[in-house]
Amino acid sequence: MDSIFATIGSYIEWDVKSLLLFVVVFIITADYIKNRRPVGFPPGPRAFPIVGNIFTLDQNRAHESLMQLAKKHGNVYSIRFGQRQAVVLNGFEAVKEGLATKGDSTVDRPDFPIQEEVGNGLGVIFSNGNIWKQQRRFALSTLKYFGFGKKSLEPVILDEFTYCAEEIRAYKAKPFNPYLVINNTVANIICQLVFGHRFDYGDEKFTKMTLLFDQVLQIEVSVWVQLYNSFPLLMRCLPGPHQTFKRLWNDVKNFIREEMNEHKKTWDPSDPRDYIDCYLNEIQMNQGQDDNTFDEENLIMCVLDLFVAGSETTSTTLRWAFLYMAKYPEIQEKVQAEIDRVIGQSRQPCMEDRANLPYTDAVIHEIQRMANIAPLSLPHATNKEVQLGGYTIPKGVLIIPNLASVLFDETEWETPFTFNPGHFLNKEGKFVKPAAFIPFSAGKRLCLGENLARMELFLFFVSFMQHFSFSMPAGAQVVMDYRFGVTLAPKPYDICITSRQDHI
Repeated sequence: MDSIFATIGSYIEWDVKSLLLFVVVFIITADYIKNRRPVGFPPGPRAFPIVGNIFTLDQNRAHESLMQLAKKHGNVYSIRFGQRQAVVLNGFEAVKEGLATKGDSTVDRPDFPIQEEVGNGLGVIFSNGNIWKQQRRFALSTLKYFGFGKKSLEPVILDEFTYCAEEIRAYKAKPFNPYLVINNTVANIICQLVFGHRFDYGDEKFTKMTLLFDQVLQIEVSVWVQLYNSFPLLMRCLPGPHQTFKRLWNDVKNFIREEMNEHKKTWDPSDPRDYIDCYLNEIQMNQGQDDNTFDEENLIMCVLDLFVAGSETTSTTLRWAFLYMAKYPEIQEKVQAEIDRVIGQSRQPCMEDRANLPYTDAVIHEIQRMANIAPLSLPHATNKEVQLGGYTIPKGVLIIPNLASVLFDETEWETPFTFNPGHFLNKEGKFVKPAAFIPFSAGKRLCLGENLARMELFLFFVSFMQHFSFSMPAGAQVVMDYRFGVTLAPKPYDICITSRQDHI
């Protein structure tokens, strides 16, 4: 009898093993059939079943991993994130074709599950179709009305610098981490355009909001979010940074909602004070229209997007600028000498000075190129079949423009991996901007805050160099390593910022 039970038990055990083996083979086969590259699709690295290439990339240096893969597979190649096919564009020519020449076919944003949960397809950055067209048009026209990219915004930026300079001088040239001061300074510009007022640097809610942006932009490109976008049903049930991501975005939205509700108490449709007032007017005027996309939830998402577009890029670039000036004191001195000669020590700079500060302008652009703060831009998606790099890309495919590969393209830059302001100067020493300089991306999805960022970078950088000198604390070396996220931020550092007035 015992032998009979043993035989039955052995049979059941092998039957379970056979079933498991069958399930595994079935899943792998189904995954292979489903994700076979279509005819004419770009080649790419071999992908693991189910998860694709999520775990084959270095998540801390994804843009560099993608540049390495281009050496083997070409400047247009495919890669898989879970069950989603993506095409990576590397080098100036491929990126230009994908975003500009054939940009109408790649203008959409992909429908990422985590973004859908956070933003519901609203706002400016991750919306598509009629929502995107209406919201972007309104945002650009309204911000322009309040001085966006115009001379009238210069005093706002320069006044904010005086608050920032006061904060910095309080450290009396002792080492400190400039992160919060710079982030608050830059964020206050967009605050005045959107909220109609600035915040004190000691304001706890304001400081918390700027810190939240830093966290979410880092988590957003993590493996956790990639897994969430690939397997949303499973990941919704699991703990991890992806849950923190959703909670932090909700905290930011609540901060904006409070500002909106305060506006509504004193809102006068005949006298709009800022972006929120204008948006509330638009909600009122568009009620009942069939194609209306203006409501309070969209207002909150648009304001959130404006903060990301209008402050994160500039503040991160300025923090890199401090490091580059400390690393290359001879370049710092040359910039200061040009500023002293053209502007002097007493007058504030203005945008008209740019034409007379070619070397300074070249240094600003080289900082942007080397800092490479948006290495993978934001993802695009094809809205119809398109030919890219000689390959056929079907509708609905994720497009990743590797901007880092353009800013370091060896066929476009004389010394791509060396800090060299000469990249932006001709033989006569006049400023020139090569076509491959696209830190704000290209095409119809060009960064919404580009004009503001360019104005802020010039006025802030020139003001800093006019009034301060930058150096590392005694015994410390300049570390140029980055922390990967949607933006490439320098790793936290301390720096000494010395007032030049004390030495002139």
